Amino acid sequence: MSSLPGNTDRSQFLRKKAIELSTASLRDDIVTSAFSQSKTLCNETVSIKDQNKLIQTEKLDKIFTSKIWGFPIMLSMLAVVIYLTIAGANIPSSMLASFFGWLEGYLTLGFNAVHAPDWLHGILVLGLYRGTSWVISVMLPPMAIFFPMFAILENYGYLPRVAFNMDRLFKKSGAHGKQSLTMAMGFGCNAAAIMSTRIIESPRERMLAILTNNFVPCNGRWPTLILLASIFMAAGFTGAAGTLVTAAVVVGMVVFGIIVTLAVSWTLSKTALKGVPTHYTLELPPYRRPDFINTIVRATLDKSVFVLKRAIVIAAPAGVLTWVLANIIIGDTSILMHIVNFLDPFAQQLGLDGFILMAFILGLPANEIVLPILLMGYLSTGAMIEVEDLDSLKQIFIDQGWTWITALNMMLFSLLHFPCGTTLINIFKETKSKKWTFLAFAIPTGLAIAITFTIAQLAKVFGWG
Repeated sequence: MSSLPGNTDRSQFLRKKAIELSTASLRDDIVTSAFSQSKTLCNETVSIKDQNKLIQTEKLDKIFTSKIWGFPIMLSMLAVVIYLTIAGANIPSSMLASFFGWLEGYLTLGFNAVHAPDWLHGILVLGLYRGTSWVISVMLPPMAIFFPMFAILENYGYLPRVAFNMDRLFKKSGAHGKQSLTMAMGFGCNAAAIMSTRIIESPRERMLAILTNNFVPCNGRWPTLILLASIFMAAGFTGAAGTLVTAAVVVGMVVFGIIVTLAVSWTLSKTALKGVPTHYTLELPPYRRPDFINTIVRATLDKSVFVLKRAIVIAAPAGVLTWVLANIIIGDTSILMHIVNFLDPFAQQLGLDGFILMAFILGLPANEIVLPILLMGYLSTGAMIEVEDLDSLKQIFIDQGWTWITALNMMLFSLLHFPCGTTLINIFKETKSKKWTFLAFAIPTGLAIAITFTIAQLAKVFGWG
């Protein structure tokens, strides 16, 4: 039998033994023992009216939280949500675009009838109206489908099972299991997700969640990912097959964002934010039948309309600014083209162009306006053509020299680049630190540049595109 070391080594010995005992398996054993004991006490003292419902919940959990089936089911659920969003949004988006195009014609006739100056028509119709109408027609139908379906899964009780599955991965990356919940909220809005990190008690692990939340696509980036996947990645497919390929590509982007989240979390936990992850015990609620009508109405009004209103408020002045930059001439070139020409050499190294980089910079206030700004930038350099469907939209991009590599790199840059202005403001409010706010901007931007640069250079070497 070994003796306890002397007083001089006692503290080091106890520290070493504490570290050896503080393993994840030991903590899990303690929690499992406490849960088993409480379950035994409940079975002896509490009577459950609907025992079949409890048994059914346990049977479903064995499937949904299984180490074998949990992740495939989770990805399949996401694919179904995205598939239904794409398939259901195509027709109403086209109808809204046609309606706004028809209305724009009458607005132009009205301006001509009162002999309004061209600059006024340009600012109000080609800038303000066209930018706002693009945001509505592109964003409203997908959000009106996506948010209610997520709300139904949440009310049914499935989303907590997603957090349970992701908990294992976040523990291995040195982060807190609750980060899976804040990440899930990021699919709706990264700015709101930053505020939700308050549920993480550890300052170190909360900072990890704040710095990596941007790597999951928010509502403002879904339209860009879906649109580019539809018209480039699924170009050789039609009907349901095209929608399926689009959904698969978007799911792939989401999975890649999650992988980057875990990789950056692991790197930071080994460098700037060293530490041991704290334990996380999640109590899974029972499954319940959601109130479909109430859930759909509330999700549409509370989330879709609110986000759309925010996008319009920001898109309207951005549309005006883009038109003004495109129509004020300095020398023999517009201000917009001066900016584009300055950015273009660097953007070409990333497989993009100056217009795309300019759209991301001007779109800093909100990701929702990046695509409308890009289109207004392209169209302002030549004939102002009407975009009637996806084929004509794709032709605009092809006329600007786009290939599938351009589309892929724009999707990746959209997924990984700096947070929107609202998110950055929330990060500063939550951290009270300029340093961490700058890192929240610099880390994703650096990754976006590095990854797109690598793909662009590989494309040149192997002749892709």
